[in-house]
Amino acid sequence: MAFTAADVKTLRERTNVGMMDCKKALTECDGDMEKAIEWLREKGLAKAIKKSGRIAAEGMAYATVQGPVGAVVEVNCETDFCAKSAPFVEFVKGIAQVVVDSNPADVDALKKCPFPGTALTVEGVLPEKVMSIGENLQIRRFVRFDTDTSVAYVHAGGKIGVLVNLAVEGDIDATQIGKDVAMQIAALNPRFWDKSDVTEAVLDEEKKILVAQMDADPKMASKPAQVKEKIAAGKLNKFYEENCLLQQAFVKDGSVSVEQYMNAAAKALGGKVRFVKAVRFEKGEGIEKKVEDFAAEVAAQMNIKK
Repeated sequence: MAFTAADVKTLRERTNVGMMDCKKALTECDGDMEKAIEWLREKGLAKAIKKSGRIAAEGMAYATVQGPVGAVVEVNCETDFCAKSAPFVEFVKGIAQVVVDSNPADVDALKKCPFPGTALTVEGVLPEKVMSIGENLQIRRFVRFDTDTSVAYVHAGGKIGVLVNLAVEGDIDATQIGKDVAMQIAALNPRFWDKSDVTEAVLDEEKKILVAQMDADPKMASKPAQVKEKIAAGKLNKFYEENCLLQQAFVKDGSVSVEQYMNAAAKALGGKVRFVKAVRFEKGEGIEKKVEDFAAEVAAQMNIKK
C-alpha cells in the first residue's frame, strides 16, 4: 500500500516520533497507519507519546554569548533530577546553539532548524531525547540579541538565565559590568529597566495606594486631598528605587545606583556603557505544577474507588 508525505506527517503527529522513523514505519507496514503505530511502539520509539502529556515545569534557563550574538533559552522537563543530568544539560546547550546559528523566528521555526552534530532537525531529535532521557521535554522560549554587546549569566545551575545587552563606547571590555548588571537582575527581578519605562497607569495606581495609606494613618488622614497627592508624588522616587533596575541600589555597593555604578566602572576603563535591554528567564515561572494525588493514581490504575 502506497503512502504520502501527508501520511508521514499524520503518523508523526499521532506518535511524536521523528519524520524519518515515521517514514520507515510506514514503509515496513506497507502504508498501514495503525500497523505503523504498533511497529513504532514495538521498537520503543513511540514511548514519547505517553510522556508528551505530562507537565514539564522543571528544567533549565541557559544563556550564552558567541561573538556578536547572545541567546537565552528555557527548556523544561518534569523533574529536578533530570534537569541536572548531563544529557539534558547538553540538549539545552544544543538548543541555545541552534538559536545562535539559525536565528529562528519562534519556537515552531526553531524545531525546523538543524540540531548541532546530527543530520536531524530539532523536532527530529526531540522524540529521541524524550526516550533516552525518560521525561517529557518542552522547548518553551528563547530570545536572541545580535547587536551591541551582550553578556550572559546563568544563576544556580540554570534556575535563572539572564542576557544583558549594552551599548559600549571606546575600546573597553564591558563583560564584568554586564555580568554585575545581570546578577542584579537575577537577584532582584526588577519590574522595569528604567523609570522612563514606567507607564502613567502604573504611576497613577501607585499614587492611589500611597494616598490610601495616608488616609489610614491617623496623623495624615486629616490633611487635604491635594496635599496627600503632592506627598504621594514626592514618594515615587522610592518606587523607582525599588522597581527600576537603573535606579535600584547596586547590590555590591548600596551607596550607588546601578546606573551610577555602570557609568563609574566604564569611565574607569576609559569608555562609556549604556544599558540597552535585557531578558530574564526563570525556569518554570508561570507554569502550573500538577499536585500529584498518588492514592488516586494507584486507584485508577487498579480500577478501584478510593
